[in-house]
Amino acid sequence: MSSFLFVKNKKIYYTDSGKGETIVLLHGYLESLEIWNEFSKELSKKFRVIAFDIPGHGKSDMLSEIHSMDMLAETVYHALKKLEIKTCFMLGHSMGGYAVLMFHKLFSEMLSGFSLFHSHPFADSEESINKRLREIELVKDGKKDLIATFNTPFAFASDNTDQFQAEIETAKKIALKTSQEGIIANLHAMMSRPDLSESLKKTLIPFLYIFGKKDNYIDFKTVVPKIKMPVKSELYVLENSGHMGFIEEKTESINILINFIQKHIKS
Repeated sequence: MSSFLFVKNKKIYYTDSGKGETIVLLHGYLESLEIWNEFSKELSKKFRVIAFDIPGHGKSDMLSEIHSMDMLAETVYHALKKLEIKTCFMLGHSMGGYAVLMFHKLFSEMLSGFSLFHSHPFADSEESINKRLREIELVKDGKKDLIATFNTPFAFASDNTDQFQAEIETAKKIALKTSQEGIIANLHAMMSRPDLSESLKKTLIPFLYIFGKKDNYIDFKTVVPKIKMPVKSELYVLENSGHMGFIEEKTESINILINFIQKHIKS
């Protein structure tokens, strides 16, 4: 099923399918919950899968002109409360991973486990902040389409673009539908987020980290070695994926997730 619920008078769009352990999916920048369609369809055969449109993306309302990760995490928390979810396993892709980490910091009691999918716990570098500021200016100049047209294929491994042309076009259409205001609000959320690497390191909650070896956005060789993994954690590297492993290596990603949950999460 798909529907809206209201959090502080803002409409939040979500889908809810399957039964069992609850898995919550948070999508990335310039995406919507549609990006998970095939992935969540497979997961819902074994689990209850809830996916949200992050505020300012997809069909969910913006919260304000400028978002923060705290605001996004709090919105997800209140949405889950309205759905009467007591505990869940939460997985975030890219920007969604940043929201998951903030959720972990603020509401860890609700997590049975959590996962970063092509994401990381560090704050934006000065270089990344400047890139986001340039994107904001492009959006304000009415050039949103340029960002979507460039970013979408770049998210896939360079040697996967021919194979996944249909998926790239679908992702591009999702990106093009994202409002200018929503893009700007969430760019601010990403570039103002804190470093949560210590919070991650100290957690006792089961943590799954999935990374694409051919990621064009997050460099495998420089980022992964810096991450201090917590006690109950597992790292998996998708050898043939860029930034979109849940599409580029869907079956392997699903198997990794299922095996981790069955091993670490009490039903």
